Amino acid sequence: MTLSDVLRSAVFSLRGNFMRSILTALGVIIGIAAVIVMVSVGQGTQSELDQMISRLGSNRLEVFSSSSRQGPVRGGAGTAASLTDDDAEAIRNEIPGVQYVATSIRGGGQVVFAENNWSTRWEGVNADYVPVNDWEFALGEGFSARDFSSAGKVVVLGETVRRELFGDADPVGNTIRLGRVPLRVVGVLSPKGQGNWGQDSDDIILVPLETGRRRLAPAAAAASTPATATPAAGSAAAVPRQASTVQQISVMVGRAEDLAFVEEEITSLLRQRHRIAPGAEDDFAVRNIAEIVSTRTQTTRLMSLLLGAVASISLVVGGIGIMNIMLVSVTERIREIGLRMAVGAGPKEIQAQFLAEAMLISLGGGFIGIALGIGGALLASKFGALPVLLDMRVVLMATGFSVATGLFFGFYPARKAARLDPIEALRHQG
Repeated sequence: MTLSDVLRSAVFSLRGNFMRSILTALGVIIGIAAVIVMVSVGQGTQSELDQMISRLGSNRLEVFSSSSRQGPVRGGAGTAASLTDDDAEAIRNEIPGVQYVATSIRGGGQVVFAENNWSTRWEGVNADYVPVNDWEFALGEGFSARDFSSAGKVVVLGETVRRELFGDADPVGNTIRLGRVPLRVVGVLSPKGQGNWGQDSDDIILVPLETGRRRLAPAAAAASTPATATPAAGSAAAVPRQASTVQQISVMVGRAEDLAFVEEEITSLLRQRHRIAPGAEDDFAVRNIAEIVSTRTQTTRLMSLLLGAVASISLVVGGIGIMNIMLVSVTERIREIGLRMAVGAGPKEIQAQFLAEAMLISLGGGFIGIALGIGGALLASKFGALPVLLDMRVVLMATGFSVATGLFFGFYPARKAARLDPIEALRHQG
């Protein structure tokens, strides 16, 4: 009995029970489609996360001031004013492997242009801030060396701020006000979208570090602090009195493998510079971006695997359905099997036919499921606003699953049919 004869006989048998064959294949169809959609969504999410991480930069260490303390009351992280420009310069000059060292202070306020206004956050930054954060300029060229040294009244806008204040117009050369301080726009940052912590990365304006210290921080303090109040260390009001204070130091390391070494060196250096006694608590905190990135990547990968596993359950259920129906088919066709054996069909031919029927159901359902899965993934991307990444490897994997399902769940019914005794089969009353 040739392969074509086996397939012809299997097709004839399935056509005789067409509706039952379709319903049997339905489990495989749903399983394959679910696997493709779920895995594509998982991979799309992973790809989107990878892009966010690449924009953030994984070879980074963030150094923050610790929290301030006034009696039993502690402020938030970054309020202790324990970091200075000198600390940043020491990190830059004394620790090998360091590529960039960015310092910054921050605050918030209302920016105004003509009749438009927008509440945003500002950051006073040094020259290394842009390369450390992997920013690019969509318009303009950013700050000059003179702007940094002379506390120039200049500003670089994030895309969100530009859109809210200027719409589609080019803002470069125009003057905006932050509180009462006029600032000339010298550049616009390229959009980044959602940041690593879920905030809008483009809702920001940058000014030179000294501009933030001399002009913005005192103005903010005067507007928010009563005349009799004593400002907390590290607050906007405290910045002018400690002119070299910074709230954050961002360190870009040249090689990822040097991150752990540089982190240890920074901790040791700052403890020495701040004269922290052995066993005493640090007045700063070092955060390894790579560790956070690794955790998020692993979590996303785990979720992708979980989605695929949940979808695969449908495929297993479909395979069990195939095995169940094929066992029923063997029971219904015992007499037919006996007649075929009586006219010369051997156990291998009988087994091959039933296995071929299972394979045809599984493969047919698999191909329909692949088509539905691809269509479902595209619809999820278009109308569901889900990140979807279609990979041909997923399609090939789904095809392999359908073949494996037919072989695995069809083997036992086929083997049972092949092992029937011809005489007992002929005596069977259907």
